[in-house]
Amino acid sequence: MGSSKQLCKTLKMKVIDAHNAGEGYKKIAKRCQLAVSTVRNVIKRWQIRGTVEVKMRSGRPRKLSDRTARMLVRKTNQNPHLTAKNLQEDLADSGVVVHRSTVQRCLHRQGLHGRVSRRKPYLRPHHKIQRLKYATGHLQKPDAFWKQVLWTDEVKIELFGHNQQRHVWRKKGAAFHEKNTLPTIKHGGGSIMLWGCVAASGTGNIARVEGRMDSTKYQQILEANITPSVKKLKLKRGWLLQQDNDPKHTSKSTMEYLKRRRLKVLEWPSQSPDLNIIENLWVDLKRAVHARRPKNITELEAFCKDMMGKFITLSV
Repeated sequence: MGSSKQLCKTLKMKVIDAHNAGEGYKKIAKRCQLAVSTVRNVIKRWQIRGTVEVKMRSGRPRKLSDRTARMLVRKTNQNPHLTAKNLQEDLADSGVVVHRSTVQRCLHRQGLHGRVSRRKPYLRPHHKIQRLKYATGHLQKPDAFWKQVLWTDEVKIELFGHNQQRHVWRKKGAAFHEKNTLPTIKHGGGSIMLWGCVAASGTGNIARVEGRMDSTKYQQILEANITPSVKKLKLKRGWLLQQDNDPKHTSKSTMEYLKRRRLKVLEWPSQSPDLNIIENLWVDLKRAVHARRPKNITELEAFCKDMMGKFITLSV
């Protein structure tokens, strides 16, 4: 039994004549030796268009059927890290041979586009529970609450280590001309560790961490920088100190220091640097500092402190 696309015009008109004579689909299909669905499609096309001719196509039929497209979408939903080449090979194994760009266009029509994966902290089930608890517990906090939080963190900034792609305008064969390259030095050419703090009203102190940071050094940094920052930012009585759960922040000696200094600490879920607004500041600081191209560690530190002072206000 043939499909409606393979039928000659004479047979199609025979189907229409039989239909006009009052015959049913099954009787026509049996007499013309066609599938019932084929008879139905011929009649439906004639009723809609007034003709049994197949409409001229606007271009070459797509190589991937709707069913195949759904299968590709299903695979990418199950594993978003599959590449177009992986999917192309899967199709080839099932007998569908197409170019990789065909697979990409098919996914684009389904609203799926290749993007760089965002880096996020690895979360175990108990981390997710803690984060959810934190979120639900602070969801209804008013703006006044968040304006009284002093956000703190440490960051490592490398002299030549700003890891991002940059584009240049160049001619073919000029890729390795000095002006078209980015200088790289093993281990970033040196780096500095900074401690900083920020609130809704602006940036507080920034301090360089000399040597290895431990509980004692962390407490010394807090002692030297917390009070001046709180005064500078005009935080009111009852303000909260935010810090992550790094061991030097939660050690016995540090907890005793915080208690002795009567510093209230904001509850904080583990593995949650993405919840700290100062992370956005560090990104901007690195970008701004490296745009000034520091030549040595001394300049790197000076540029960091200078740029930090220019970041006046943040919105929480």
